Amino acid sequence: MKCASCTKKDCFNGKDCLENREEIKELYREGEIDLLKASSAIEARYYMEKTRIEEVILFSKEINYKKIGMAFCVGLEQEAHQIQKIFKKQFKVYSVCCKVCGIGKADFKLEQIDKKSYESMCNPLGQASILNEKNTDLNIIIGLCIGHDILFTRHSEAPVTTLVVKDRVLAHNPLGAVYSKYYQNKL
Repeated sequence: MKCASCTKKDCFNGKDCLENREEIKELYREGEIDLLKASSAIEARYYMEKTRIEEVILFSKEINYKKIGMAFCVGLEQEAHQIQKIFKKQFKVYSVCCKVCGIGKADFKLEQIDKKSYESMCNPLGQASILNEKNTDLNIIIGLCIGHDILFTRHSEAPVTTLVVKDRVLAHNPLGAVYSKYYQNKL
């Protein structure tokens, strides 16, 4: 599959390029269909009108989520605090920063930024475990590092969505590299 290189996108109008539509449709069970319905409802009702934060709130209400978990990078603690205040108006919110438990990088022989001082590692399994204990309905990633986001998602019992993708160079806007000719040439 190389859909990113396809210039036609005939699937947009119903073409089944792989001729496996019925097989793929069978993958969708009751839980997945519920998520699809909620997501389609939000898209249809608020297309190009709501921010991602507003969409998360609307989606969560549509699916009847009550408890929201936030797994955030300590470097985005101010943003996480603001986001938590917004979500607290509607939901029970639990938040866990990436350095939870203060486990040293040296404990797992991880590479350090500054080898002369103590560095706590990011702890995505700890974040997932803590939010799993709270039995959250939805977990939201706010700026976890690459790899840490994968581990968190893999170990979260609740569905996960990403609100903020970490990109320290481009103010947490990874698409900036695609939109900038300077970065396109650099990449």
